[in-house]
Amino acid sequence: MAPGIFSRHVRLNLFWKLGSAFVALLIAVLLPVDYYAERTLRRDYERAGFEQLTSIARIALASPPPVSSLSTTSRTPSPALREWLAKMAASGVRVTVITSEGLALADSQSDPHTMENHAERPEIREALANGDGLSLRHSVTINRDLLYYAVRFSVPGGPPVVLRFALPVRAVNEEVWAFRSRLWFSSLIVFLVTGMASLLISRTFARRVERLQFFSRRVAEGDFRPIDADRYGDALEALAVSLNDSAAHLDRAIRTLTEERNLSAAILGSMVEGVAIVNSAERLLFANEGFAGILELDSPPQPGSSLVEVVRQTELIEAVRDVLKGAPRVEAEIITGTLRRRFFAATVASVKATENSGAVVVLHDITDLRKLERVRRDFVANVSHEFKTPLTAIQGFAETLLAGAMDDPQNRVRFLQIILEHSQRLARLTDDLLELSKMDADRLDLEVDRLSASQVVQSCVETTQRLANEKHLRVSINLPPSLPDIAGDRRRIAEVLQNLLDNAIQYTPSGGEIVVSASSDGQEVTFTVSDTGIGIPQVDQPRIFERFYRVDVARSREVGGTGLGLSIAKHLVEAHGGRVWVESEVGRGSQFHFTVPVFQPQHAAFRTAR
Repeated sequence: MAPGIFSRHVRLNLFWKLGSAFVALLIAVLLPVDYYAERTLRRDYERAGFEQLTSIARIALASPPPVSSLSTTSRTPSPALREWLAKMAASGVRVTVITSEGLALADSQSDPHTMENHAERPEIREALANGDGLSLRHSVTINRDLLYYAVRFSVPGGPPVVLRFALPVRAVNEEVWAFRSRLWFSSLIVFLVTGMASLLISRTFARRVERLQFFSRRVAEGDFRPIDADRYGDALEALAVSLNDSAAHLDRAIRTLTEERNLSAAILGSMVEGVAIVNSAERLLFANEGFAGILELDSPPQPGSSLVEVVRQTELIEAVRDVLKGAPRVEAEIITGTLRRRFFAATVASVKATENSGAVVVLHDITDLRKLERVRRDFVANVSHEFKTPLTAIQGFAETLLAGAMDDPQNRVRFLQIILEHSQRLARLTDDLLELSKMDADRLDLEVDRLSASQVVQSCVETTQRLANEKHLRVSINLPPSLPDIAGDRRRIAEVLQNLLDNAIQYTPSGGEIVVSASSDGQEVTFTVSDTGIGIPQVDQPRIFERFYRVDVARSREVGGTGLGLSIAKHLVEAHGGRVWVESEVGRGSQFHFTVPVFQPQHAAFRTAR
């Protein structure tokens, strides 16, 4: 319904309701008033009529009719009796003389011969019995209602007669009708005046109700501006004030809830953990970006989506179902991805924010934790293995020497040489482990200075040249002429570059080529060591910078590597604020890149790497 139509409907409805109620109330008042006023007025008029008749009767008894004319045998009034009747009737009453047997002797308005016997008339019987009598009844003789008053009159030497006086009721009826007309006319005037007043009041009332109704619609639509209360001092004004208070309180509550909702949404949206809420029907009510990212979805699922359609991990679905069945909390671990597996700890907790139960799902990324656990296990196993091999060799050859090989000059020197080589390997391994321990403890001291990138490269290549010549490898340098200076520790940067060159020499077949190049973007210098060696499989590339990780274990041990060189190089580069990565293809060689910041005056300092 349109607002205008609704408003008119409200006004008309109120008007007709108020008008109908007023008319009904007026009629309910007027009818009893008319009824009781008519009865009271009629009773008063009748009382006055009887009093008038009584007075006339007293006058009549004071000057009674001539006794000689009251013959009970003749119904023809004498002239004296007619004269008396005329004198009594001059007061406007009807006078009748009736014998004790009920026969009319004379009447001021009718012929006595035509009149019925009046012995059974109530006023006649009462007058004969008590001396006088009253009645109000219809006269058959003259066909109208009359007030009757009869009085007994004793006739000397004969039976008594009854003098009856009658007054027509028409005068009473006319007076009552005149009063009723005035009453209804006055009521009509009151009705018209009060009707107009009620119309104005109802229109005002309807408009005030309409304003309140419009205000309530505004509040329902989110507009909480207060309404101006009418200064009438009535219940509607109190209602308007109450609605204003309610709207203000609701506005504050909604603002608070909105802020809390926005804050919660911002917190949940910025969380790296995946968060989702599932109702009892296994449908998602909420899911943040982290949840979508963990499950590798293009966007967060829409509210109402089925959990089974979104989640493919059976463990997570079963955990949610266990919670929905009544378990307070269930923890599980899910794995996503195939080539690059990721591990997530799933915590599903029961929630009863409403009458319907649900579950909150939180997915926490524990990939790094699992990776660290794997690295720790591998580290312990590798360290044990790396130490065991040279120690076993040293122990075995020492026992051989003690068993008598010291007397064999030919083998004695060879055995001692093997012991020396394995002890040197243990020393290198120990030094590398100590170096890594310092890096892990943030106790790596760096003396950052301004270095010439080309000089660092040239020095490392010259150191490597002898080993390259022994394997018939060609080492070349490709540096731009305007390469800026770098900020770093000379010994540590040279150690990184030397480590990469040693790896390139070790894993490049004879006749291959190694190229050292560099480039700059103005902020940092990127060094690249390229080779035409055996290459690194794609699956192993993310792990080659881990401690003791080897792509080809047999070849690494054959060349005497500890498996810690690339890990140390990664720590040293990151300590300088750079990064290191590899690009490789099996059978076509590898390219190791690392970056060092371009020198700025504020870089020159002696500091401990953090």
